[in-house]
Amino acid sequence: MDRATQSATQSAANSATKSAMTDATSSATGTDRARDGEGDGNGNGAGDGGKDRSGDGASAARRPRPREAALAAVRGLALSVLTLAGSITFFAVTVASIALVAVGVGVLTTPAVLTALRAYANRRRLLAADWSDVRIPVPYRPFPPNPRTGLTGQVERCTLMLKDPATWRDLQWLVVDMTAGSVTALLTAALLVYPVEGFLLAAGLWRSFTGSTYWYLFVPVTSQATGLAAGAVGLVLFGIGLRYCPGLLRLHFRLTGALLAPAPGHALTERIERLTETRHDAVDSSAAELRRIERDLHDGAQARLVAVGMDLGTIEALIEKNPAKAKELISKARQSSADALTELRDLVRGIHPPVLAERGLGDAVKELALRLPMPLEPEVEVELPGRAPAPVESAAYFAVSETLTNVVKHAGADRVWVDISYADGMLRISVTDNGRGGASVGGGSGLSGLRRRLGTFDGILAVSSPAGGPTMVTMELPCELS
Repeated sequence: MDRATQSATQSAANSATKSAMTDATSSATGTDRARDGEGDGNGNGAGDGGKDRSGDGASAARRPRPREAALAAVRGLALSVLTLAGSITFFAVTVASIALVAVGVGVLTTPAVLTALRAYANRRRLLAADWSDVRIPVPYRPFPPNPRTGLTGQVERCTLMLKDPATWRDLQWLVVDMTAGSVTALLTAALLVYPVEGFLLAAGLWRSFTGSTYWYLFVPVTSQATGLAAGAVGLVLFGIGLRYCPGLLRLHFRLTGALLAPAPGHALTERIERLTETRHDAVDSSAAELRRIERDLHDGAQARLVAVGMDLGTIEALIEKNPAKAKELISKARQSSADALTELRDLVRGIHPPVLAERGLGDAVKELALRLPMPLEPEVEVELPGRAPAPVESAAYFAVSETLTNVVKHAGADRVWVDISYADGMLRISVTDNGRGGASVGGGSGLSGLRRRLGTFDGILAVSSPAGGPTMVTMELPCELS
């Protein structure tokens, strides 16, 4: 694979990785398109970001255009139907299912009903982002990994969903959505639809209502004069609709966001939970590392030094009686001491490589790549304007080391590229190979443990590994370079 092919490989894998990272953080909040206004189909903006062709851009940029108002009215009409039909149905079914939990039936139905309700709420979040540029975060708690199946798993899932405060906020939203939400949505449409009746009355439709007084809002329509008055009222309403329909639609979604958004303190609670989880991971990793060091010392250097001591004792007994045998044992002891020293050096390198402390992450990774077995051909590119803090450098080094070990053991690759760079306060490392692919995070894999260890530093790990390759592992660690 030449360098051009490698660049294309990295580009494709990089795109997939960015997509995966984006999905892990914003899957149900809808699109993240920040539109200042809608185009009129000819490239001219409308709403907040539109360009005023008359020259008064500052005032016209804040004035909704007729097309935007008409679109808001159509959307409001659709939402009014959706809020009445959908929200009433979901509220009735959800309350009934939760009530049946007491008799056992609800345990089986509630998880499915609440899952559907969350999809319904997430759809409204998506519409809020698309139609009114209102972003509503998703506050649902994640389920634990590797959930149980069968009846036990169903009970566990039901319990977790009912304990989630976001579930009850969804129910509160349904009540408001079917009342105030439907009113605001319907009013958005009525401000442009209802004036049409006033125009028809002014055109003579009032003659069809004989024998009784027909009221158009506060205007009793009994003659052509009052019909014209109704038309004037309709014109005023139409002007109000042109000006305020988009704002009313946005009000509907802000009302939705006030109930569907996370409760106050939710972000702090999530942060505390995250820190608690990463603290446990750090403690577990530290304990595992201490056990590894103890095992390596006991099975390696310690055993060899004990053997050297025994050989020296035998040499002391044989040096006068059998000098030739003593010389042989001296040579063996010398070799054992050299092996023990090599193992101690490897152990020190596994704790904190001297080259990492002396020359930094870039040179340490290059030295690591040089020790990869054949036929794997490594290529390392480093673009770092400074050095990261020592704990971050150590975490990044061992993350790269473990990733390269996985490439050697499982990828079946003959080329591997390591790119290290820094931008926007993030240390970014990507390890790409041209192997068979199929790597994944989860299921107790090494990459899962690597993600947990990087999480101690608020780091991120993403994997793009389609079947057939290539595989790209991307790691990001927030830090400041010195």
